[in-house]
This record gives sequence, structure tokens and C-alpha cells, in this order.
Amino acid sequence: MTTAFARNDRSILGRWWWTVDRWTLGAIALLIAIGMMMSLAASPAVATRIRLDSFSLVRHHFALLPVAIGILLATSLMSVRMIRRVATLGFFLFLGLTVLTLVTGQEIKGATRWIDLAGFSLQPSEFVKPCFAVVAAWMFSAQHGPDRVPGNLISIMLYLVVVAVLMAQPDLGMTVVVSCTWFAQFFLAGLPLLWVGTLAGVGVVGLVGAYFTFPHVTERVNGFLNPAAGDTYQVDRALDAFRNGGLFGQGPGEGTVKMVLPDAHADFVFAVAGEELGAIACLFIVALFAFVMARGIAKLLQERNLFVLLAASGLLVTFGLQAVVNMASSLHLMPTKGMTLPFISYGGSSLLACALSIGMLLALTRRRVAMGEE
Repeated sequence: MTTAFARNDRSILGRWWWTVDRWTLGAIALLIAIGMMMSLAASPAVATRIRLDSFSLVRHHFALLPVAIGILLATSLMSVRMIRRVATLGFFLFLGLTVLTLVTGQEIKGATRWIDLAGFSLQPSEFVKPCFAVVAAWMFSAQHGPDRVPGNLISIMLYLVVVAVLMAQPDLGMTVVVSCTWFAQFFLAGLPLLWVGTLAGVGVVGLVGAYFTFPHVTERVNGFLNPAAGDTYQVDRALDAFRNGGLFGQGPGEGTVKMVLPDAHADFVFAVAGEELGAIACLFIVALFAFVMARGIAKLLQERNLFVLLAASGLLVTFGLQAVVNMASSLHLMPTKGMTLPFISYGGSSLLACALSIGMLLALTRRRVAMGEE
């Protein structure tokens, strides 16, 4: 019945509505709504602490929401071919800007990841993640195409370039997310088991090397393994927030830990949700992320286009892993890592990049057979 309606509706928005995954779209809308609530709850305390107008960060977040929603919807309207083109252009553009941050970027907390563009502080590496996932999928699928393109080799070379640039900033967390995404795509593309073991070993060696090379990594790992050995102030306050919240929370706006939690609006917004909304609401947030992942996987089980399968899988891994890292860090289940919670944390570049990522995912998982789109 819905397919018949889709064929009869000639408008662009009408065709989009009947072919897009409305369940995933609804889950993302709920995450955006929760993000608006948490921005109102956590950002004023942080703004006051850094001597800004109480609602300056809230206004910034709310001003970017229409842009993010516009990016998400516009991208979800694109065809598979257009997604491939946009991702390729975006990859080289934002990779170039990421390289530029090493020369002219702003150093914040010992890392050079941001560049000032027309008064907007941009973290271009956030956009590299989803764009690279699509480009890598294109190369892996091209390896199995009729044109004998050395896609695997090209993908490996691009991956090494991306990792080199990210580690130069340095940004170990982003490197791990990109590496896991790329490895998952390579595995799905038919990576031999010998290579699976080899790359896994290289990854372990890389993490151990990062521990001995970068002082901030050493400090965070030591603080995780032995809290008395490092600075665990933010994690301790986050755990206090969860304890204060209990099952049902203190109520929206009633939290107190956010007053002393430096990154309450960004990296530790999940802790603010725990104190003000409670454990049940936090489980609902986890369920929303899990639903998006499960829904995406279910859609891909019926996919026959290798590029779409690999690209959408990469976007799902990036989205899900970022959420897991943020929430696990807040709960002290892993060493702390400055990574935002998609659509909920404050953060301009992260919000826009997440919108681009989900927009591409929705476009790739639309019912193209009914519409004749490729």
C-alpha cells in the first residue's frame, strides 16, 4: 500500500516521505528534542562559570539547530550517486581544512583541532569521519567491480593519510573511531582472516604506543586503572551526578553537580541527564541510540548494493561508537575521552557533522526500488 502511494505521489517531498525510514527519523527527532532540553539545563551553568551571558551557549545551540535539521533533510533527499559525490568533495575539503588546523588552528587543551572561519570555530575532523566512511565504502566496493580498480589499496592509502593528520593534532579518540569504522567496512568487504588478525595486532600496538607517547593518554589511562594516580575530578563529579539522580532524577534544571562540572554541556551531558532526569531517562536515551543502530542493521540485511551496504554500515558504526564512548566515559567504564554525545551534547561542528551523517544514512537506506533511484 505504501509503495503504491509512493509511486502516485509525484512531489519530491511526497516521494521522500514514503521512501525514507520514518522510524529512524522519529528516533533522531527525539534525540534532538532531548538535546534541546539538556542545552537549557546544562549550558547556563557553564556559561556563567566562564563569564559569559547565561544563555549565550543556549542561543548558539538553538541557532545551529535549524541549520543541522536542514542539512539532515537535504542530504536525506539525495540519490546514492549524489551521496557519493558529496561525500568525496566533503572528504577532501575537510581533510584539507584539518591539515590547515595544524598551521593556523587554535590550540585548546593541548590539541590543535579547531580553525576560525568567519567567526565560527570549526572542527573539520568531525566532518571527515562520515565523509571518509562513504569514500572508503566506494573504494572497497570498486575493488569488486568490473573496472579492476585497486580500491583496497586506495582505501588503505587514504586511511593512513587520515590517521597521520589526526594523530598530528593529536586526536587519539577520533583516530580510534575512524579506525574501527574503516576496519569494520574492510571486514564486511571480504578482508581475509589473516589480515583481520594482522590489523587487530597493529591496532593493539598503536594503542600501546599512544600510551607511552602522549602524556595526556598516559594520564587518562592511569587515572582509569588507578584513580589515585591521576586527575579524576570530572569523572568523580559525573558519578556523583548519577548517584544524586537515582531512578527518577532531581527534576529538569534542579541538578547541582553541573555547577562544578567543567564540560557539563558537552562531554559529560549524559551525567547531567542522569542527575536531572534519572536512570530511567538515561536508559531511554541508550534505547534510542540502540534503536537507530538496530533499525539500520535491519534495513541493510535486505541490501544487495555493496556500496550502500558498506557506506551505511560505516555511518552506523561511527554514530554508535561515538555514543558508546561518550556514555561509557561518563560512567567510568573506560578512560575519559573528549567526545560529544550525538545530537544531545552542545557543539557546533559535532551537531552539524552528526546531521550530515544521519542524512546520508537515511538517503542510503531509502526504498530505492520503489522509486527507481540509484
